[in-house]
Amino acid sequence: MLGFIIQRFLQAIVVMAVMSVIVFCGVYAIGNPIDIVIPPEATQEIREAAIRRLGLDLPLYKQYFIFMANLLQGDLGRSFVYNVPVLELIGGRLPATLELVLISVISATVLGVSLGVYAGYRPESWISKTIMGVSVLGFSVPSFWVGLILILFFAVHLGWLPAGGRGETVEIWGVAWSFPTLDGLSHIVLPAVNLALFKLAMMIRLARAGTREIMLTDTIKFARAAGISEGTILRRHLLKLISIPILTVFGLELGSTLAFAVVTETIFSWPGVGKLIIDSIGVLDRPVMVAYLILVAFLFVTINFVIDLVFALIDPRVRQGATS
Repeated sequence: MLGFIIQRFLQAIVVMAVMSVIVFCGVYAIGNPIDIVIPPEATQEIREAAIRRLGLDLPLYKQYFIFMANLLQGDLGRSFVYNVPVLELIGGRLPATLELVLISVISATVLGVSLGVYAGYRPESWISKTIMGVSVLGFSVPSFWVGLILILFFAVHLGWLPAGGRGETVEIWGVAWSFPTLDGLSHIVLPAVNLALFKLAMMIRLARAGTREIMLTDTIKFARAAGISEGTILRRHLLKLISIPILTVFGLELGSTLAFAVVTETIFSWPGVGKLIIDSIGVLDRPVMVAYLILVAFLFVTINFVIDLVFALIDPRVRQGATS
C-alpha cells in the first residue's frame, strides 16, 4: 500500500508541475493588463513604473520562476485590480461556492443513486420509466435555460423564493455561511437545483446501468439461492459492487462543479469564486486567473489521488495492478 501511495503522489507532483507551466504561459500570452489597469491618459513614465512594479518587464521564464518560488511559500501574488493577496481574495469567495456545490452534488448523488438503483431493480415499472424520462430531461436541457425558467416561475410568478444573492449569513469559525439560516437556505434552493439537475441525471443513469449489470451476475443469483433477503442483497452486495464507478463520478463532478459553477453563479448573482474569475477575465487580472486555474488543477489532482486511495482500500486488485 505504501508503494502505491508513493507512486500516485509522484504522479500528482508531475501533473501539477506540467499544469503550472501550461497555465502560466497560457494566461500570460493573453492581452496586456497595463492597458486596463493604467488610465489611457497616463504618461509613459507612469506606465513604465507600473510595468516594473508588477514585474511585467521581466522575461516570461523569469516571471514563471518567481511565481513558482512564491507559490512554494504559499504566496500566489497580489491582484492587479483589488491590490490584495490573491489567496485572501479567493478565500473570501470560496465558502459561498463551496456550500452551493456541496449541497447540490451531495443531494444529487444521494437522490440519483437511490432512484437509479430502483429503476435498475424494477426496470419495467412505470415509476422507473418516469425516472429515466426525468434523467433524459436533465441531460438535454442547458443549465442556463433551466436557471432562467426557475427564476421566472418560482421567483417572479410565484414569489416563493428569491431570484438571486446569498441572503443572510452567519459566521462559523470566522467564515460566513448561508445554510444555517432560513433566509440563506431560501437563497440556496434555486441555484442548487439548477446546479444539481445534470448531476442527478448522470447519477440516475450510472446507478441504473450498474444495477442492471450486477443483478444479472452469478453473485446475486447465488445470494438469492442461499435465501438471503432482497434488502440484504441490495445493501451488502449491490451497493458495494456499484460503488467504484459512483465514487469516480462523484469525485470528478465535485471537482468540476467547484471549478466551473460559473454559469449558475452568474445567473443567480451568487457571490462565489466563479463570478470572481469572470470579473477577473474581463479586466485581465492575471494573478487571480493564474491562481484560480492552479487551484482548480490542484483540486482535480487531489480528488483523483483520494479516489485512487479509496479504490485501493475497496479493491486490493487496484494497488496490486499498480505495483506489479
